[in-house]
Amino acid sequence: MANTSENSNPNGAMSFWDHLDALRATLVHITIVVVLATVVAFCLKDVLFGIVFAPKQADFVSYRLLEQISLWVTNGEGGLEPTNNVQIINTGLAQQFVFHFKVSFCAGIVVASPFIIYQLFAFIAPGLYQNEQKYAIRVATAGYVMFVVGLLLNYFLIFPLTYRFLSTYQVSDEVVNMISLESYIDTLVLLSLMMGIVFEIPVVSWILGKLGILKASIMRKFRRHSIVAVLVIAAIITPTTDIFTLLMVSLPMWLLYEASILLVARTGKA
Repeated sequence: MANTSENSNPNGAMSFWDHLDALRATLVHITIVVVLATVVAFCLKDVLFGIVFAPKQADFVSYRLLEQISLWVTNGEGGLEPTNNVQIINTGLAQQFVFHFKVSFCAGIVVASPFIIYQLFAFIAPGLYQNEQKYAIRVATAGYVMFVVGLLLNYFLIFPLTYRFLSTYQVSDEVVNMISLESYIDTLVLLSLMMGIVFEIPVVSWILGKLGILKASIMRKFRRHSIVAVLVIAAIITPTTDIFTLLMVSLPMWLLYEASILLVARTGKA
């Protein structure tokens, strides 16, 4: 490869090879940080899986909070039905190691995500005007915050309630529930990812509104159609086929759509 200084534009603009070198450096930095975060998460196995398996425990914070709310609503006369911890089983010789690495990698991505976003922004920022950089910072920050909110909502509410309902549901007392490690981890990871993406709806709507592509009046006009679309999308992205999980995912999506209408209206695209 030729020297980058020889390929640089005389007026100071970066050449193709300069951009390629900058991108390579960015990807190397991101990879190093992700690998380090993954290794740390892998070494902290007890802490990591204590967090992962917390929603299956009967004393999980969400269950205790819902118990208090139930007692308050019923004036102390009722509450949530107690549930026994359902056993998680492993059915493959190498599965425990594989899922240990898989969960560690996911944790490494989550921990390194602020650095990843910063590196990507630092790469594209020189090609943006000052006002474009301002909007890019707002969009990146809002998108990241909303993604994290989606993850937290799933971890503390949607997944625990889904797990509680499905793991204790029985067609007969003759059938005992034992959940496989693969089923538990895959459901948690997929639901977390899907809810993080779903929570980007207001950010995407705001961008489209700013560009004049989307108008609040159109969103209001197709509100009934959006409810059907929400149910269809929720049915596609949910890893399980039960109606309970479908409704748990659909409700936040519908609320986000309503919030998106307000955001688009504020852009002046009524």
